[in-house]
Parts: sequence; structure tokens; C-alpha cells
Amino acid sequence: MLPETMTCIEISTPGAADVLTPVQRPLPAVAKGQVLIKVAAAGINRPDVLQRQGAYPAPPGASDLPGLEVAGTIAALGDDVDGWAVGDAVCALTAGGGYAEYAVSAARHCLAVPAGLDLVQAAALPETLFTVWHNVFERGGLKAGERFLVHGGASGIGTTAIQLAKALGATVFATANGAAKCAACRDLGADRAIDYAAEDFVEVIKAETGGKGVDVILDMVGGDYLPRNVKCLAMDGRLVNIAFLKGPVAEMNMMPVMLKRLTLTGSTLRPQSDEAKARMAEGLKTAVWPLVAAGRIRPLIHAVFPLAQAAEAHRLMESNVHVGKIVLTV
Repeated sequence: MLPETMTCIEISTPGAADVLTPVQRPLPAVAKGQVLIKVAAAGINRPDVLQRQGAYPAPPGASDLPGLEVAGTIAALGDDVDGWAVGDAVCALTAGGGYAEYAVSAARHCLAVPAGLDLVQAAALPETLFTVWHNVFERGGLKAGERFLVHGGASGIGTTAIQLAKALGATVFATANGAAKCAACRDLGADRAIDYAAEDFVEVIKAETGGKGVDVILDMVGGDYLPRNVKCLAMDGRLVNIAFLKGPVAEMNMMPVMLKRLTLTGSTLRPQSDEAKARMAEGLKTAVWPLVAAGRIRPLIHAVFPLAQAAEAHRLMESNVHVGKIVLTV
């Protein structure tokens, strides 16, 4: 029997981390094509912080609770769900509601917990792997033998992108702040880590590639990085933006974009359709899950907090001292 209520973390009002408040709510209803997951752990991501601040509202129909990825066991099935059973261990992408004892996900957005990983590790997979797979490989078209640059290499997205790009045959460059974070990037497989506080990444890329540049850049910084990224790109290069920590506006010369035949693109994951996310899940299952099961890709967990300490976990994320993922346990 399922309980009638659950503990969850609510955003009481937009603001600082202290607005994250433990409350009791009814269990979420399970719609057609969905599963109810008894949550063991939930990953924390930058969009959760933006939602808490009032800058990234939940899409229509999604839970107003934060939390975009969970791992746990299936507690109930909605109608028309095939391939899953109550008790199955899964990690899942959610449209919201992950900071809770129970959460719903579309069944097609769930993946089996890979062999060798516990539920805390599994909770750190979905948001980052869906994001990296879609943006670097689907949108950016990164192929084996190409050169790849990721900014924020020590972040959850960055640590995942380094491992996946390297495992699939790319030469990997990563920027990070300070020697320790650069060392972490190298340990994960980066061929060259660039300390952006002490080095000009444009000059480093030029020197390391013999002036050819890189084929794909994954950027979450924006601002004045945009024209600098364009300088780093090779002929037919692709720049993919997934966030704008320095703002979405920059002045730049478009002529190099034309002369080098560049593609400038980007995306956000949460508002995309269920069909698009299901396609990404199938791609991950086929191309990436075997690499995870083989130990070639592993989530790097920086810290784990109990659900009631979600505010403290957010304060850690906002400090930017972490390397890898921050996870809540339930």
C-alpha cells in the first residue's frame, strides 16, 4: 500500500536557498504512460537554482517542486506502460518534482540503473547525460576523431561531457577554474585542461590545434565567451549553448561565422516534448548505457545531502567550489 502523503521540498517563494522548505503533500497522480517512482536519491542541477530564484518557471503541467532527475524503484504503473514492473530500479528524467519521496516520470524517460552503480550514482546520470547527448552529439554532431571543447569542465555537465566525448573518440579540451579543477578534468580524460583564470583559452586552443580550432564547443557561460568561441571554432565548426552564466547578450562580428560556415545553436532540455526526450533516452540506451555499465563513464559525486538539507546543497552549488554532481538522498 502506498502512503497518502509524502515529504517534499517546496519553493515557498522565489529567493535565496532558505526558501526551500520541507512540507507534506499528497503523492502525485500517475497519468497514462507514466510511472510513480519511490525516490532514493535526486540530483541537483543549475536549473533548480534558477527555478528557486524565480528565473526558470516549471512548464505547463509540470510539478512546481524542483528536481529534474531521480533514481529509485517503481512503485506504481500508469495505464499503457510496457517494459517496466513495480520494483524495477530506474533512474529517470522528470519535468519537476524530484525533491520528494515520490515522483512521476514518463515511462519512456526511465532507464534501468546500470550494473555496478548504486542509486545515488544513478541519480546523477539523467539530466547531465540527456543534456550532453542531445547537445553535443545530436545538435553538435560530434564524431570520433574530431576536437571538442567544453567550458565548465568541472561541473556536472562538464565532467559528463569530458568522459562521453573521450569514450566516443574525440580529442577533448576543457576549461576550469584553478589547478585542482583542471587536474580533475585531466583525470576524467581531458587531453588538455585550460585554467581560464590564468590562461586565455582562445590562445591555448590555437596553439594546441595548430591554428585549426575545434569542431564542437559546449558552452554554458555565454556573454563575452560567444565571440571568443567563434575564434576557437574550426571550419564547419558547431557552437552549442545550454546556459548563459555571463548573460545571453554579446557583441560580435558575424563575418567569421559566414567565412568558416559555422553553426550556432543551443537548447534547453526541460521544455522539450515527451517524444524528443524519449528519442534521447533510446539513444542513450543504445550508445551510452553500455559505456556506463563497462565503467568507462561514471558520475563524479562531489557531495551528498539528506533531502531536508536541500538548502545547504543549493548553497554549495552556488559557491561553485564543487567538482561534479551534488545529490540529495531520501
